[in-house]
Amino acid sequence: MNKDLLSIEDLTREDIEHILDRAESFAEVSGRAIKKVPTLRGRTVINLFYEASTRTSSSFELAAKRLSADLVSIKAAGSAADKGESLKDTVQTLSAYDPAAIVIRSPHVGAAALVARWSAAAVVNAGDGKHEHPTQALLDLYAVRRRVGSLEGLKIWIVGDVLHSRVARSNILAFRRMGCEVTVCGPPTLIPRDVESLGCTVRYSLEGSSRADVIYALRMQSERMEGSFVPSLREYAARFQIDGRRLGPHQILMHPGPVNRGVELAAEVIDSPQALIVAQVEAGVVVRMAVLYVLLAGGGPSLAAAGEAGGAMARPAESEPQPA
Repeated sequence: MNKDLLSIEDLTREDIEHILDRAESFAEVSGRAIKKVPTLRGRTVINLFYEASTRTSSSFELAAKRLSADLVSIKAAGSAADKGESLKDTVQTLSAYDPAAIVIRSPHVGAAALVARWSAAAVVNAGDGKHEHPTQALLDLYAVRRRVGSLEGLKIWIVGDVLHSRVARSNILAFRRMGCEVTVCGPPTLIPRDVESLGCTVRYSLEGSSRADVIYALRMQSERMEGSFVPSLREYAARFQIDGRRLGPHQILMHPGPVNRGVELAAEVIDSPQALIVAQVEAGVVVRMAVLYVLLAGGGPSLAAAGEAGGAMARPAESEPQPA
């Protein structure tokens, strides 16, 4: 695996499986009374978020803290960016703190790749414009694998605003790499022209979606839209909303959040047992712990073996009380 995680394309299938297996080990640690391990004690992780975020920023913060890293969280609002400081100057300033990793979210495509050029730290792309969101794809793989076991041969339908979705691009690449069949579905105005080059099939209606194992609904990203891409949200919902009639009893439902209730999803399916939406959020912490661990601690053997080898991976931090 490379020094950085900028794209799912950076990862082989073996890399992905290793991260998912590591996340399983951290899930066991997260079930303990003392959830922290001392793996990254003395190392600094910087969260640099130029876009609003709840799930991604909070899960990366928890991931770093549970690995005992020193954490610096910077939001664009109220930072030197408000005063006109460039991204490059910000990165050079933060580099003075000798960070082990920089986690960056930006509205601009390629921002994470630029940070990786300017910094010796490991860089994690937490979303760059309409390009990619690789850790979201990894936590989605983890959540599905936990529910069904093997990912090989699963039929995945990604429905909605594919054009503006970095999650869609990362998930197409990730699910395809794990042996899944991927179909993207939405109005022609919200499907990128070259999306088939990623190895997926395109549909412009929900006809045939009953054969899917997983339906992954995407949010209508009005904040990224210039002009009108659909006649109205009501018409969009009539054609593409996933509701109780369109979700079969054998199907799994996913959504990256936040959900626009009554637009892409009806309330009855959001709260159904088939929905993995809460499980996706829960997966965020352990998967992002695994990503930081693999990038900064080099991966390696199982948690227990790493702890016995001197890394103390599996043991709670020494400064904290031991569970009874």
